[in-house]
Amino acid sequence: MIADLLRGLRFAAITLAVVSGAYPLAVWSIGQVAFPVRANGSLVTGADGHIVGSSLVAQAFTGERYFHSRPSGVDYNAASTGGTNYGPTNPDHLDAVRTRVAAVRTRERLVSIAVPADLVTASGAGLDPHLSPQSIAIQVGRVAAARGVTTDAVRRLVAAHTEPPTLGVLGRARVNVVLLNLALDAAFPATSTPRLDTRS
Repeated sequence: MIADLLRGLRFAAITLAVVSGAYPLAVWSIGQVAFPVRANGSLVTGADGHIVGSSLVAQAFTGERYFHSRPSGVDYNAASTGGTNYGPTNPDHLDAVRTRVAAVRTRERLVSIAVPADLVTASGAGLDPHLSPQSIAIQVGRVAAARGVTTDAVRRLVAAHTEPPTLGVLGRARVNVVLLNLALDAAFPATSTPRLDTRS
């Protein structure tokens, strides 16, 4: 009986060491060696070297000099991901979308161009950092004017930050708004540049 008890204790100790120690350590080590940036949160830094966010998490950009992000159902709070949980026919959802469409039309001075859906609807997680190239394109004129540069210069920067569909077929082309705005500040600095939102 004592032998069986000792055998069980040894098995439990070995299992605990493997599951709670060796395996997590091995996964962590592989991540640090093979994918160090991703394993540490895909953090990005500003021109001053300080961490300003993650390329995986959207931020609220409100200045005229920045491309605005997709709306967030959680106010861009990375500690509380989630959508609005409104169905497509929910009156509150429809009112919010109509309000956003009107705001985008006014802000971007749009007359006949349709407003892309991802610019006026929140993503499922509420933290999607990407926008479609169409949603970025309608903001180019405003950003260029606010920064005192040509639209062609801004378009070239956008083109350099446009990611193709994964493996060429999965998903669609997209632009990471956080990385694009950081590139804007680096390419066209101002004497007084607003800092990016660093809320976590």
